[in-house]
Amino acid sequence: MKKNPFVYYGKKALVFLLSVFILSVAVFYISRLAPGDPLMSYYGERVEKMSVEEKEAARDKLGLNDPIHIQYIRWVENAAKGDFGISFKYKQDVMEVIGQRIGFTLILGGIGFVLTFVGALLLGVLCAWYEDKWVDRILCKGGTLLSCIPEFWLSLVLILVFAVTLHWLPSSGAYDIGYKDDVLNRIEHLILPLIIVVLQHLWYYAYMIRNKLLEETRADYVLLGKSKGLSKKEIMFKHCLRNILPSYISIMAISVPHVVGGTYIVETVFSYPGIGALSYESARYHDYNLLMVLCMMTSILVIFCNLIGQIINEKIDPRIKANEVVETSEVTKV
Repeated sequence: MKKNPFVYYGKKALVFLLSVFILSVAVFYISRLAPGDPLMSYYGERVEKMSVEEKEAARDKLGLNDPIHIQYIRWVENAAKGDFGISFKYKQDVMEVIGQRIGFTLILGGIGFVLTFVGALLLGVLCAWYEDKWVDRILCKGGTLLSCIPEFWLSLVLILVFAVTLHWLPSSGAYDIGYKDDVLNRIEHLILPLIIVVLQHLWYYAYMIRNKLLEETRADYVLLGKSKGLSKKEIMFKHCLRNILPSYISIMAISVPHVVGGTYIVETVFSYPGIGALSYESARYHDYNLLMVLCMMTSILVIFCNLIGQIINEKIDPRIKANEVVETSEVTKV
């Protein structure tokens, strides 16, 4: 039974839009119901000297006195026109503020993502190849121990060793003052945050790949291949590794929120001027407009990557579609 592509992709698009809508409502309401005064973000310490009347006038100016559902409708209408409001803290258009920071996160997160999954694949294959031997045991124990160490604590240890004690690497920022265009200086500032991003996610995914490969090596077709005289190398790389590719792509797609969340934490610890540090500031200072856009950007990225991973997985492994068709026909019969 062949699926209509318009119906198939239409359902995916509907799920995407519905998920984004629900998230936008949740983020909008939760941010405004959370304790704190957004006037502190906009006016700073001057709020303490303002009278009650002046505070009310300030809230009217920022549109904070209207009911939350009215504020949400107004935000959606403006967002549809490309107007996401101004940042209370930075007094600039929200997209301008994000535009100044997003490049740093894309570099850190993008390089970290690639290194994590290239390294995870290599480690997973290595452990599966030397199953239960000393190489596999050392990597399993060392990786498990390392993955249990909190990111912020490991970050502080690296700062203490390499920045404070040895003075080899900088401890914060994306570049030194006056070295904005110096590529080497930017790389030096990127090393410690990148190490944390990779180390905190590397073994988790390497262990998943290792287990997937070991499951494949115990399948019936492997025994058949061995009986036909295929070598261990041919079975591992030409058959087992290829068969876990759908699962590997799914893991990569699902890992986006995991890696993004880790990147945000690392940026905060290292004062790296990316979206993560900006998200922390927007939540801390109740910068509603900025927080809303940052949360929506992250949510859209996560939902989109999961849907893309699911679609690619279904294209590579037709068994998923077949199972869906069988389930649908059974439900119809009932």
